[in-house]
Amino acid sequence: MSHSSRKPSKRKRKIITIVKLLFGMTILGLLVSTIFLVYLYNTNLPVADTDRNSRILDNQGQLMATLSASGRSYDPVTLEQISPLLIEATLSVEDRKFYDHVGFDIKGMGRAVLVNIEQMNRSQGASTLTQQLARNLYLSHAKTWSRKLKEAFYTVQLEMKYSKSEILQMYLNEIYYGHGAYGIEAASRMYFGKSASELSLAESALLAGIPKGPTYYSPYNHMDNALSRQKIVLSTMVTTGYITKQEANTAAREKLTFLPQGEQKTIVTAPYFRDYIRQFVVNELGITEDQLDHGGLNIYTTLDAHAQQAAEEAVAKEMDPDSDLEAALISVDPRTGYIKAMVGGKKYQNNQYNHTLATTRQPGSAFKPIMYLSALSSLKMNPLSTFKSEPTLFHYDNNRKTYQPSNFGDKYLGEIDMREAIAASDNIYAVNTIMTIGSDKVVETAQKMGIASPLQAVPSLALGTSPISPLEMASAFGVIGNGGLRMTPIAVTKITDATDEIIYDAEPNQGKQIVDPAAAYVLTHLMESVFDSGGTGNRVSSMMKRPVAGKTGTTDTDAWLVGFTPELATAVWVGYDKGRNIESTDGRRAAPIFAQYTEKALENVPPKIFPIPDGVVSVYINPESGLLATADCPNKTLEVFIQGTEPTEYCTLHGSEIEELPIEEVQIQDHSWWSNLKQWWME
Repeated sequence: MSHSSRKPSKRKRKIITIVKLLFGMTILGLLVSTIFLVYLYNTNLPVADTDRNSRILDNQGQLMATLSASGRSYDPVTLEQISPLLIEATLSVEDRKFYDHVGFDIKGMGRAVLVNIEQMNRSQGASTLTQQLARNLYLSHAKTWSRKLKEAFYTVQLEMKYSKSEILQMYLNEIYYGHGAYGIEAASRMYFGKSASELSLAESALLAGIPKGPTYYSPYNHMDNALSRQKIVLSTMVTTGYITKQEANTAAREKLTFLPQGEQKTIVTAPYFRDYIRQFVVNELGITEDQLDHGGLNIYTTLDAHAQQAAEEAVAKEMDPDSDLEAALISVDPRTGYIKAMVGGKKYQNNQYNHTLATTRQPGSAFKPIMYLSALSSLKMNPLSTFKSEPTLFHYDNNRKTYQPSNFGDKYLGEIDMREAIAASDNIYAVNTIMTIGSDKVVETAQKMGIASPLQAVPSLALGTSPISPLEMASAFGVIGNGGLRMTPIAVTKITDATDEIIYDAEPNQGKQIVDPAAAYVLTHLMESVFDSGGTGNRVSSMMKRPVAGKTGTTDTDAWLVGFTPELATAVWVGYDKGRNIESTDGRRAAPIFAQYTEKALENVPPKIFPIPDGVVSVYINPESGLLATADCPNKTLEVFIQGTEPTEYCTLHGSEIEELPIEEVQIQDHSWWSNLKQWWME
């Protein structure tokens, strides 16, 4: 055997060395790459701007608003809540291979590199949806190599940590569509006034084309550009097989209807409540504005989304959008104090002033139940206490001052009791009442019920001449509806930081017993007459399908209806900001708003009667004499009293024989919810 056959040639050894080196470099590269990928996977992504925004959640833990320094509109939705046509249009024009690549379009990047080398700049790009998302979430839009490198790292991390569907959902919720609208839901509502789930093919194609140039392709700024871009999107959808050419042509010819540019702000859930929460956590809880804007806080509130929608719909239905007349609605659960709904004005875009917190409005006769509660609880009066309804000059302050009220329309009813006075809203009876029990006593009771606004201890207080906010009124009426137990209004139950640590936890609302439950129930029973025949709320009684008590109130400048069921205490106010006098038609808007809201908010809650506490007695009386009815009395009415204040003598107007009446023999002359409920039960 020759020497050359025993020993590899020099050239062969060199090749082997190179192969080993390449193999080693490959292994090393794979090892380094693996380590780097593991590092990226285990490294947290930066906190996105939208993640730094604090969130306001409703009573079910659902997102209702975000708080940010930029004030950007952000309404995140799931893929299931977005029209498939919009998703297909976006993928066609922005990233056709989205489901095939791992974050980068290699061929597209190659073409872009060649163009950039040829033009000696970095003008050409080939960003995938994942790259765009990384840039929008974590980086600026500056065209620098360092930004590109970070973008690549974040793109890899996004692809590693999230599924394709999650990335697409984040992208569609993050991308900018112009005019302050971030995300497809905000854009859809801004341009077309509808949810993203309702978008047509033509609308989807137009919106999908905007992110390439939100200003240049905005239909508000350049309609021709927007429609031209829409046709390009439709063409790409044909190419990718999502739609046919005929469908594309039909969509291109469709005439789109946009919301007027003056209304281009996106719809925000409960904007007045959102602002109220922001003020509350800053002013009352000591949380800074910076924490709100950049701390990623979760603010859990008491707002009921269903009740809020019912409130907004009721106000919108009854109010004229072209009038300066304003409205407010605030609703509280009397059992817990939780604020369930808040509408601070007719249209937030035009007027951000929250009228539910306004302490400059006179409640008028809506204040009377607070006074009557004071009268009943003092045991100085009962439902049968009578005064003569007639023009009267009252003397007070040791006879040094006089006050002469009048009834609406100068209508006087003669001798009436408390039930008739409440139903008809008689002013003379009310002033006689406050003169009997003392205005100081009424002020004391009102303050215990949660009225913090200053009250003047004068006879006119009985007619609601001291301004009180709707929130105070709703809370005070909640005391009546909750058996005299006051629950402090609560809007925020808990706040957690970005790490889900609790930084605020509301103390349980123990409540405070303001008056005897029997007094509160007797007043509730009387206030139900407001919605009976002859009552000031009778015209909306047909709309109410459940037990409800309340009181109307009207002044020259304000109209109210404040009322409650066992579940909700609600105040509705209507008036003008500048104190302008309201017309009679304006004053009739509060009651329908209250009725529509209450029924809609409680549509899934079975009607409940107000619970009858201990210390209440029910007796049949003859309304002519105010005494206990006998078998000879032709008219008999069931009335409730605080035990010990009921009449003890029997009526002798229709016979001298006294015979105790079996309950089943009495035909109650009552058209309230109680008789309706009995009739329904018997049927």
